[in-house]
Amino acid sequence: MMTMLLPQMSTNGAEARTKKATEDIFKQGIKTDEVTAIYDKWAENYDEIIREDWYNAPNLILAEVLQRIPAPSRASCRVLDVAAGTGRVGQDLRKEGFRHIDAVEPSSGMMDKLKATGAYTNMFLEYVGIGESTVPQDTYDLVLLCGGMGEGHVPVRGIDDLVRAAKKGGLISIVMRKIFIETVEAYKDKLEPYMEQLEKRGVWQKVERRVAPNYYFNNEGVIFTYRKA
Repeated sequence: MMTMLLPQMSTNGAEARTKKATEDIFKQGIKTDEVTAIYDKWAENYDEIIREDWYNAPNLILAEVLQRIPAPSRASCRVLDVAAGTGRVGQDLRKEGFRHIDAVEPSSGMMDKLKATGAYTNMFLEYVGIGESTVPQDTYDLVLLCGGMGEGHVPVRGIDDLVRAAKKGGLISIVMRKIFIETVEAYKDKLEPYMEQLEKRGVWQKVERRVAPNYYFNNEGVIFTYRKA
């Protein structure tokens, strides 16, 4: 009986650790520099803490990309992975035939990890949304932001940097936890209205807004995909 229970206890303990870690990184009022410091500390064990069987965002954005970019176009497609973390998205993309992938990541600890993957060509150690981006403009066929939205994370104005980086006709896909649209003060009544404002101004056109189950445990995610005008 004990032999059967131990694996379940271990799983429960790991699950509790993951939930506590994400509560800490997205806690109300957390500042951007505090977020970066936590990611620096987590970097070595991030993929063990945030396990892919519980955190499904990279799978969601991969499915979105594969739906939008046909196989013959992938090798020449220029991709920017924003808030790239340990590089899981980049590694997944390389397995699917993408060969020109750049990364933006503000955590030096995470940057060391994603460099080691060999998935990325150019890597930018910087924040988005603060008006100091060194990422080349009008360059990328595909700009991705996977899991980088939340308390103390990418601000609404970070979208401007995503748009600037994309070339005309390029796709911009954002995957985030749905509840954050309402619970994060910086996004509530601001994020989606700003997206709509950009569309009204002719900056981009909405391709799809889709709610997806099991983004993180049983929490819903939302996928926004736009095309730069």
